[in-house]
Amino acid sequence: MKDFPEFLRFNIETPVNNAVNWLLLTFGGFFDIVKDCVLWLLMQIEGFLIWLPWWLIIAVVIYLGWRATGRLRFGLIMGALMLIIGCFGLWDRAMQTVAIVTGAVFISLALGIPLGIWMAWNNNVESCLRPLLDAMQTMPSFVYLIPAMMFFSLGKVPALFATTIYAIPPIIRLTNLGVRQVPEDVVEAGRAFGSTRLQILFKIQMPLAMPSIMSGVNQTTMMALAMVVLASMIGAQGLGEPVLIGLQRVNIGQGFEAGLSIVILAIIIDRILQGFGQKRQTVEPSA
Repeated sequence: MKDFPEFLRFNIETPVNNAVNWLLLTFGGFFDIVKDCVLWLLMQIEGFLIWLPWWLIIAVVIYLGWRATGRLRFGLIMGALMLIIGCFGLWDRAMQTVAIVTGAVFISLALGIPLGIWMAWNNNVESCLRPLLDAMQTMPSFVYLIPAMMFFSLGKVPALFATTIYAIPPIIRLTNLGVRQVPEDVVEAGRAFGSTRLQILFKIQMPLAMPSIMSGVNQTTMMALAMVVLASMIGAQGLGEPVLIGLQRVNIGQGFEAGLSIVILAIIIDRILQGFGQKRQTVEPSA
C-alpha cells in the first residue's frame, strides 16, 4: 500500500524523444543554418571585444559611468573595478562573457519588447502569455540547457539560446506594465489630435513607459549574466568555465577569482544601466 500503484505510472520520455528526433530529421538543415549564423555573429562580437585594447574598454566604462550619473568619480570607480578583472588574468574570458550576454540581451529585447507591447494591447494575449512567463521564471535554470542542447548540440550557440530563454521574461513583463500604466487621458488626447496607433505608441506610450522598460533591460541583463556559470557546462567558455573547473578540482582560489569577476561585471552593468534609467526618469517629467 505504501508504494505508488504501477497502473497509474506513465512516462513521457519516449514521445518526447520521438518528437525531438522527428524535428531533427525534418528541420535539421534549418537548425544547422541558424547555428552557423549565430555562431558567426557571436565570434565577430567576441573577436572585436578581444581585439580592442584593454585600456580603451576601461576608458569607455569610465565614460559610460560618468554619463550615466554625471559624476566622474563614479566612472573612475567602475573603471577601477574593470581593471581588477584584467589583474586576475581573466580579461579575454570576461570579453567572451560580455559577447554572450550582449547577444542574449539583444535577442531578448528584439523579441521581448514587441511581445510586451502586444500583451499591453490585447488582454487575451496577456492571459495566454502570463502563465508561460510564470513557468519560465519559476523553472530551474538547468532545465533551459536541455532544449538548447537538443537542437544545437554543445557550444556557444545553445548557451546563447538557453540564456535568452532564461532572461527574456522581465523585459516582456515590464514592457507590458509600462505601456499599460500610461494614463488613458494622455492616450485619448493623442487620438483626439488624429494620431494613429503607431504614432501614439512611439510618441506617447513608449516614452512614458521608458523607465519601466529600462528596468526590464536591467533585469534581463542581470539574468543573462546569472546564466554564465550554468552555460559553461555546455561549452560556453567565458568566466563561467574557470568557476566550473574550480569546483571540479576543488580549486577555491580559481573559482573565487572568476566568481568575483562575474560579480564585478554584474555591478558595473547594473549601476550603469540604473544610472541611465534614473537619468531618463528625471528628464521625462521636465520634458
